[in-house]
Amino acid sequence: MSLTEQLEAYLTRTTGLPTKVVAMARIPGGASRETYRFDADVGGTIKPLILRRDPVGSLIDTDRRLEFLAFRSFHGRGLPVPEAIALEEEGAELERPFFIMGRIDGGKAGSPFSAPPYGDHARAIGEQFFGHLGAIAAADPLTLPISEAAEAPALDACWKRELDYWSGVIEADELHPQPIVRAAIRRLRANPPPPAQKLSVVHGDYRTGNFLHDGEGRVIALLDWEMAHLGDPLEDLGWAMDPLWCYGETERVCGMVPRAQAIALWEKASGLKVDLKAFAWWELFASVKGQAIWTSSAKEFRDGGLKDPVLGFSGWYTARRQDIILADRLSQGMALLEAQA
Repeated sequence: MSLTEQLEAYLTRTTGLPTKVVAMARIPGGASRETYRFDADVGGTIKPLILRRDPVGSLIDTDRRLEFLAFRSFHGRGLPVPEAIALEEEGAELERPFFIMGRIDGGKAGSPFSAPPYGDHARAIGEQFFGHLGAIAAADPLTLPISEAAEAPALDACWKRELDYWSGVIEADELHPQPIVRAAIRRLRANPPPPAQKLSVVHGDYRTGNFLHDGEGRVIALLDWEMAHLGDPLEDLGWAMDPLWCYGETERVCGMVPRAQAIALWEKASGLKVDLKAFAWWELFASVKGQAIWTSSAKEFRDGGLKDPVLGFSGWYTARRQDIILADRLSQGMALLEAQA
């Protein structure tokens, strides 16, 4: 039985109405789920949907229930987040775990490896991009569905949990010595940040390429919540502002707005203040986390588990670019220490 037929059988059973799946197509990319777009004809009503199914192997180990509950936590709360519709952790007719969510059509996603895509709408996109991130940080996670599955760390333990996890990924997956990222990990451990101001939902991969805009200055969908967790809200801000996503620009973060404005937008929406010392830690951490992901990409590509060329590119070019960012940040930190001596 084909995947289309399996999906029709599942939807017919769960809706109680004869259902046909049409225009089903695989969406390329994605490190942790197979993603398909399709239309479901449910008793004559067409519903545009997305299927996210666990692959046989996965680059990033993520919790599908957490991802599903993250969508459910923010859909309908003033943010452009698709509706989470159904979750099947045992696989049901599709044999592997999956969930189904609503589809938002008509959007464009910018690539961090191409020319800045926002043109005259860069400022408007940036205001929404950092405003939405601040709104996520402002929410009380313990009142949201995601709290059903996400561990709530102590405020002074958020940094260590994340650093332990991502340094562990590097330890497990690296194919050659990586002295630059190792030096960054040592720096982070030796200089921990202050406790988080509050516990927040952390999107985990909030960046250029993981949202859709309509081409006219409006953000219409916040996507890719597979790494969502609870933690320090500065983690998301540091990741969003990593130079890797900035198209080589130095004046505008993510090709959108200047750095100071991005921070101010986030502060206004979150109700929090950016402690610059803490933020410097999370910015360096973001590049360590990035290098961990590219390290896993290289291993998966070489070992043949996932032969997507994007993985080879990530393990080669992107990893080297992240090394340059890490080295720059380490040298800036040393210069600051020397100036204070």
